[in-house]
Amino acid sequence: MEDENKLVEERREKLKALRASGIAYPNDFRRSDLAGNLFKLHGGKSKEDLEKEKVPATIAGRMVLKRVMGKASFATLQDGSGRMQIYVSNALGNYEDFKHWDLGDIVGASGTLFKTKTGELTIQATSLRLLAKALRPLPEKFHGIADQEMKYRQRYLDLIVSDKTKDTFYKRIKIIQALREAMGADGYLEVETPMMQPIPGGAVARPFKTHHHALDMDMFLRIAPELYLKRLVVGGMERVYEINRNFRNEGISTRHNPEFTMMEWYCAYEDCEYMMAHTEKLVRAAAQAARGGTVFAYQGKELNLEKRFERIPMSNAIRNQGVEGDLRDRSFLAQKLSSLSVKFEDSHGWGALQLMLFEALAEKHLIQPTFVTEYPAEVSPLSRRNDRDPGIVDRFELFIDGKEIANGFSELNDPVDQAERFKGQVARKESGDVEAMYYDADYIRALEYGMPPTAGGGLGIDRLAMLLTDSPSIRDVILFPHLRPES
Repeated sequence: MEDENKLVEERREKLKALRASGIAYPNDFRRSDLAGNLFKLHGGKSKEDLEKEKVPATIAGRMVLKRVMGKASFATLQDGSGRMQIYVSNALGNYEDFKHWDLGDIVGASGTLFKTKTGELTIQATSLRLLAKALRPLPEKFHGIADQEMKYRQRYLDLIVSDKTKDTFYKRIKIIQALREAMGADGYLEVETPMMQPIPGGAVARPFKTHHHALDMDMFLRIAPELYLKRLVVGGMERVYEINRNFRNEGISTRHNPEFTMMEWYCAYEDCEYMMAHTEKLVRAAAQAARGGTVFAYQGKELNLEKRFERIPMSNAIRNQGVEGDLRDRSFLAQKLSSLSVKFEDSHGWGALQLMLFEALAEKHLIQPTFVTEYPAEVSPLSRRNDRDPGIVDRFELFIDGKEIANGFSELNDPVDQAERFKGQVARKESGDVEAMYYDADYIRALEYGMPPTAGGGLGIDRLAMLLTDSPSIRDVILFPHLRPES
């Protein structure tokens, strides 16, 4: 730390000299080229061709390498598209100044392209300018940032020094673009719904609470956009989706961040079966965009998204782990959970206990893409009951590598049934369940105008990005994950 403070002080002294000369942080330099484009257009040309053509180039970027060799020097500038080497000779009027510039400084360079003896495309600089002085040194050359927490706290620095990090977030962008293109091709309209809501709904989760002073009312950051999107279906917008930020006041882990991104979409006159097929299609499109294929490795395991995703009822997934007995017998389920040291409440019915048993025993074994179906109605307050078995709903969750990636169901469009389920959620909230839903009277009113048979789905963008970038933690695919304040 002492050495770094000394370097910072030295750079501050250099900045003082720049200010004294009146040329600190200029804003009149305009680049015309990107390093990546120059390599695409001219990287394949011979040394002789470049000498004949005398291709002009003007680039700007961060100086990440520098070799001073007396009367001539080399430096490497890094911009958003890649890196380009520049050759600087003492023929430049500010060559002596350049020798005192530091790694991390933002530099602009103009000149002509040539190839060195080793065949590296390079700009022979005819002018050079210091555009922004970096007061802090970059991490040690070639080693990047070893401290994982520092990577998350100082993502700007991580992006400067790590090509892998940049590639991860470029892939994330491609994933979202691919999803938008797929939704547009299927006739879905992208919409926006409120992020601050008077009643949080659309999921079973603990919300963040705030207060709106002008209206003098409590509001909540949304936990899901579902109830607003389904209001739009009632209004006649029959295919809608939103790529949305959600906020849940819950734990933080390698799979959970309190602020996260999902895509939710709704389609009138379709059902759960359609939604599973459509989810498969979207996941494959994202994999093709990010990985260039649908068979790839994640954390040492080969995942195959090409084959039709397996479908398995929740009860069968539990039985596959050697559980025998009645999975709707609450006392049996309670006994099994107790033997696994899983806590539960007296208010939980067999449905909630069955879900807990599934999460404790079966979920982690679902490595290849698997749709788990036949969820208990008790834990699915917005899903349509199955016509043959009202104890379960027409719902699925998609698991890959033991992680829930997507959730979907045939939507409950019976306003009387929905009102009763909201009342059940309110009873659970009054008994102390902080994640239970509120009663949303306006949503019930919307359903009373009539919502057509509808299928809905939600896809976790962050977890999907984890899989498609081979990232072990959700923090690796969120640019600025939440952390405790620095001491």
